[in-house]
Amino acid sequence: MLPWIVGFSILGGVGAIAVSGLFLLFPSHVRGVLVPCLISYATGTLLGAAFLGMIPASLAQAPPIAVTTTVLAGIVLFFVLEKIVLWRHCHDGECDAHGRAAPLILIGDAFHNLVDGVVIAAAFLSSTTMGIAASLAVIAHEIPQEVGDFAILLDSGYSRTKALFLNGLSACATLPGALAAYLFLGETRAFVPYILALSAASFTYIAAADLIPGLHRQTSAAASLRQLALLLAGIGTIALFHFGH
Repeated sequence: MLPWIVGFSILGGVGAIAVSGLFLLFPSHVRGVLVPCLISYATGTLLGAAFLGMIPASLAQAPPIAVTTTVLAGIVLFFVLEKIVLWRHCHDGECDAHGRAAPLILIGDAFHNLVDGVVIAAAFLSSTTMGIAASLAVIAHEIPQEVGDFAILLDSGYSRTKALFLNGLSACATLPGALAAYLFLGETRAFVPYILALSAASFTYIAAADLIPGLHRQTSAAASLRQLALLLAGIGTIALFHFGH
């Protein structure tokens, strides 16, 4: 299982940086069209991974009240973390929290990527299918976030090379997070359902608190239908991995 965890952790961290970096080559008006589409799709993969994979797997391995309490506690925890700007997962370049200090973005991303590594490891320790689905969800929501973060760093005066290097450095935190989780959770598998429940809480919180409000800024019928279609496509991708396996 370790090669799977290492491979998808690298793909989820550095791979997302590489893909998001390509978007900087597009003109700003093209990025303005592509990023909302990516966010819609990412929202679907996050919700699908949480509700079709992680929560059901947690319920199969631990008492329901313990799982639901962990999910609830996780959502409250992520609310508090976001409030103190430790984990700010905003996709809006004009966001006040991002505008205060570019280094906060890098610190928050490093912490977030560390947690993503734990998510990926815990999911693979539950099953290979769930590990792949969780990794897809991580990648799908990391790409639009990194596109936005690149733009913010550039606006803060960073050169393209420095922004790419520092963002790539923060992305590398995914691998040590995954390895630490593998070494710890591999010996104490009783913690796996609760890590999955916390992961589901983080995915749900990111989708509901950060991504969906951004989608509501576009209110036209065409944009709404496109968002719904891409959100369902994201859910469908996760469902395909779980139910089509």
